[in-house]
Amino acid sequence: MGKLIFRKDGTAQGVAKQRLIESLAKPDRRIIYDPYAKNFVLGANIIKLMGHRLSVWLGNKIIPGMHEHLISRTRYIDDLIEKSTFANIEQYVILGAGYDSRAHRLKLPSKLKIFEVDQSEVQELKRLRLPDNMPNRESITYVDIDFNHQSLKEQLINVGFDQNKSTIFTLEGVSQYISREALDATLKEVADLNPNSNSKIFISYVNKLLKEDSKACFGKGYSKPEKAVSFITNSAAKMGEPWISFYSAEEIESILSQNNFTLIENKTLADLNSKYFTPVGRTIPENHIFKLEHFVIAESKK
Repeated sequence: MGKLIFRKDGTAQGVAKQRLIESLAKPDRRIIYDPYAKNFVLGANIIKLMGHRLSVWLGNKIIPGMHEHLISRTRYIDDLIEKSTFANIEQYVILGAGYDSRAHRLKLPSKLKIFEVDQSEVQELKRLRLPDNMPNRESITYVDIDFNHQSLKEQLINVGFDQNKSTIFTLEGVSQYISREALDATLKEVADLNPNSNSKIFISYVNKLLKEDSKACFGKGYSKPEKAVSFITNSAAKMGEPWISFYSAEEIESILSQNNFTLIENKTLADLNSKYFTPVGRTIPENHIFKLEHFVIAESKK
């Protein structure tokens, strides 16, 4: 299995920053709430002083819609996890957990077993920054792994993963950073982990059109889409986390199918705008719509 997660925490911290900003919105206007995000963000006190409106406004001056895109992805997965775990899912595996806080901030069943998988240095940083009295702490098993030398399947089974229990896996904001071979190897191990039980997986991917037709990755009238793509990809590369893999919807569906998964949903911010933002009076204008990354849910084939 190829290297899955990064050696630095720049991306994890960037996503946590957007969760912090959204958490500063008024309760009746926010899409998600994460009281723990501040623990992972450098300059959190400055962001808190700036507040939600100014922070979002400044972000939109650089990349319009990026904040809303990341927050809609967060909320979309939140809803999936809560719905699935209160139905029939018994285990939750967070691949490339980074600074994910769902285990602590969502209302999850006490019987749910949670496995957070990442490189040891990332896991160590996270545990150092978390308060001691975090909810659901006893339900979490941290799985430190070197993806270059260790098997995901073996590591999980060694710490109590039950192959006969229904499981949901999330692979959020990762596929663009790893090779196609590494993604395929990851999905093969995920499928092999649950050979006799139902499972679901969330995966996000970046549209391969970003290089060929960047306008197709944004809403109509989006200002300078090529510049936005260049800024995002160059920033990732400077952090030592370059984007290297991009996919079409057909390619992702094929990769999932080859690994015994059936695609059931494929969404972008364009689809989630009316679901999440309109009800709280924050409908995103078309020229701020961000469709560069897609959010996919798949389930194991019966």
